[in-house]
Parts: sequence; C-alpha cells; structure tokens
Amino acid sequence: MKTLNELSKQFHEKAKAKGFWDEPRETGTLLMLIVSELSEALEADRKNKYAELSVFDARNEDRKNWADFSADFQELIKDSFEDEIADTFIRLLDLVGYLGIDIDRHILLKMQYNHMREFKHGKKY
Repeated sequence: MKTLNELSKQFHEKAKAKGFWDEPRETGTLLMLIVSELSEALEADRKNKYAELSVFDARNEDRKNWADFSADFQELIKDSFEDEIADTFIRLLDLVGYLGIDIDRHILLKMQYNHMREFKHGKKY
C-alpha cells in the first residue's frame, strides 16, 4: 500500500504530464476545484447516483480491453458519489504534491493533537 505522500507525488506527476500544470496555478483556484468535486459528490448523492462496483467487477474480472473497461466505467462508475469523492482526493493530493507537504506526518500530528482534545473539541457540534 502506498503512503499518501507517495500518492501525492504520483498524482502530481500525472497531472503535470496531462498538462494541468503547464501554466502557474493559484492556490485559491486549486482549493476551489477541490470544493467543486465535493459539490459534484453532493449532487450525485442528491440524484442517488452510486457506483455499481459489483456489476463493474463482474464485467471486468478477466477483461484486458481498455475500450470495454472505459465504456463500463462511464456507465457504472463515472459521476457517481464515489467517483466524485475519488476526484476530491486526487485533486487534494495533487495540490499536496505540488506544495511538497509531508501529508502523512501532518495527518499523524493532527490525530495526536485531536486525541488530547475535549469531547467535540469543546463545541456544540
């Protein structure tokens, strides 16, 4: 299993190779693109659109044909709640990779800090 740091580097390199970093990008815009993926996940949930993984897996168990894989992905997974959540992580880890943030360490530090905090961190909700 890859670490989040490894994934962030991988996602960022792939995004650069696909042309998403040919021009300088502003951090605020990148953050809003992450938020837009969450908005798309919300819309998928509102439309009750969820990935049909069992059907997808059954069709693609032994398949090596990328055209069929792509068609099945578009039919059974694309634009689903899970697909949009995955897009959110990909965009977030791309940003982390670009900024060179040690996200594994920061998550562990935050978990340690939160462990010491009071119930609901002293808030109503």
